[in-house]
Amino acid sequence: MTESPPWVLSQLQTGAEALATVAFALSGVIEGARKRLDAVGICVVAGLAAFGGGTVRDLVLDRRPLFWVEHAGWIWALLALCIGAMLFMRARHLEPTERAMQWPDAVGLGLFTASGTQIALNSGMPAIVAVLLGMVTAVFGGVLRDVVCNEIPRAFHDHRPYAICSFAGAWVLVGAHTLALPGWVALVIAAVVATGLRAAAVVWDWRLPAWQAVRGE
Repeated sequence: MTESPPWVLSQLQTGAEALATVAFALSGVIEGARKRLDAVGICVVAGLAAFGGGTVRDLVLDRRPLFWVEHAGWIWALLALCIGAMLFMRARHLEPTERAMQWPDAVGLGLFTASGTQIALNSGMPAIVAVLLGMVTAVFGGVLRDVVCNEIPRAFHDHRPYAICSFAGAWVLVGAHTLALPGWVALVIAAVVATGLRAAAVVWDWRLPAWQAVRGE
């Protein structure tokens, strides 16, 4: 494979995780506000949404320090985001903000998918493990957010493709590596594919079929 200079790929991964972290932190702030949590609750929910998936990935890979420990400035950014939201966001802002958040959420999904899969591949994981860890990085923070807020995780029940978009984007990154594309190109293509699939699902209201239990006579 044609390798990018290590610092280029490292900077791209860090930038991707930073943007995705902000996107998911905002989703946690909105969910915490909807549930009327106090200041501590909102910060915890935002932190779980932003850092949960990457933390699980790093624990599975035995990767130290954890990504949010290595980039401790993101914790200050998260706290500033939560404080700003609590000061300026009102109930009337929640619905339009939640609709608008579908787009940065889609971007965050793509960025976390690409960076998580790349990190797993860099750690020497087999392709299928790297793909699953990329998907965990992108999806698990939202799952933790919803569980803490006493909701069935939206990734499991709203029937719009979400984890599947991440799964597809992660395989694109693996395929780009197989084709010997430069690392930064693989990262960008995978992020664009996962984001684009999720955006298309939102725009055209793609739905996954619900399981219909067969009742006995």
